[in-house]
Amino acid sequence: MDLGISRRRAIVCASSRGLGRACAHALAAAGCEVVINGRDEQSLNATAAALREATGAKVVPVRADVATPEGQAALFAACPEPDILINNNAGPPLRDFRELNRQQIIDGVIANMAVAIELIQKAVDPMMRRRFGRIVNITSAAVKLPQAGLDLSSGARGGLSIFVAGVARQVAEMNVTINNLLPGAFATDRLQSTLAAAAKRKGVSVEQARAERIASVPAKRIGDPAEFGAACAFLCSAQAGYITGQNLVIDGGAFPGAF
Repeated sequence: MDLGISRRRAIVCASSRGLGRACAHALAAAGCEVVINGRDEQSLNATAAALREATGAKVVPVRADVATPEGQAALFAACPEPDILINNNAGPPLRDFRELNRQQIIDGVIANMAVAIELIQKAVDPMMRRRFGRIVNITSAAVKLPQAGLDLSSGARGGLSIFVAGVARQVAEMNVTINNLLPGAFATDRLQSTLAAAAKRKGVSVEQARAERIASVPAKRIGDPAEFGAACAFLCSAQAGYITGQNLVIDGGAFPGAF
């Protein structure tokens, strides 16, 4: 299927690995020029080389911390007027809510809510002028199905979801869409660290914690990041212009609800 976004310019945050990388790969495969981002230069450059080889697309690595003004400036210097913006950032580590201090709470809200809003502010007006824009925020299935220990992550990302729900309706008539992708268990470093923490808390092996997690998913498997990337690319497609303000859960059926 031709997604109709060949030669579109995309910024994909936190994309040197994991789900961000999968989204960058899918967009590059669809013909986009992609700016990828990470803080580890070696990993970032290796990902850029791999994506170029796999897709033939123009891939520009930008080493930056998107939580900082300097990092955001670096991204937009590399791609001043993106057609596509994928917001992604690491969540706070698994932690009992009683252990959180005020600064950790503020840092979590900045990383998983404020940064995405700031980047949308920078990208949205040029998108509206060109009458094309696709913004996707990678949040978490825990927004709809909270998990103990991920309270700060869920709260900040839930706040972002509500914030952009209103924004999406303000810009929809200009063919600019804003949607959220809510991943469940995918084969990423983040999942591995979560499983390790769960294993330690329960006094079981990581393999047992992984088996328990798989058993809780109706699909009876962990998700492939490429599946997530493909869903992201479709939400960025020309054909997805009538989808906006939505929260798409991709979790193998783990969320036990119809809405």
